[in-house]
Amino acid sequence: MRKFLAGEPDDLPWMQSWLDLLQETTATGRRFARVRLVSLPLTDYSRFGVWCAQFTNAAGEDIRYLDRSQAQAAGLPNHDYWLFDSRHLLRMHFDERDAFLGGEIIEDAAEIVKANYWRDAAWHYATRRDDFATQQQLGRL
Repeated sequence: MRKFLAGEPDDLPWMQSWLDLLQETTATGRRFARVRLVSLPLTDYSRFGVWCAQFTNAAGEDIRYLDRSQAQAAGLPNHDYWLFDSRHLLRMHFDERDAFLGGEIIEDAAEIVKANYWRDAAWHYATRRDDFATQQQLGRL
């Protein structure tokens, strides 16, 4: 992030293993997709995330963006979670300063169905990474 904020080039050695995994896995037909909820205006960290997403998207992941206020208006939850293969749910927990505290595996089928619905609704409202970057006038991305 330091290089990003300073406008320095970065050949991404710290991200290469993730990019390789994305390429190898998506080549077998598996799908990696997520929606990032962001607050506007974007923080430096969120702008850095949009910049990074151009590389992960190129490697096969599909990251899209949704303004947090739109998500709230659509009735989406105010907590972060990961959904794996539409069957496994991991709810993320953060403290009041947004420091990650850990994840909780959720096995309740009704909660997993609800998370699938939220994922699909978020996807419906979300904007593709490149379109989002253009809308936010993130020129150097």
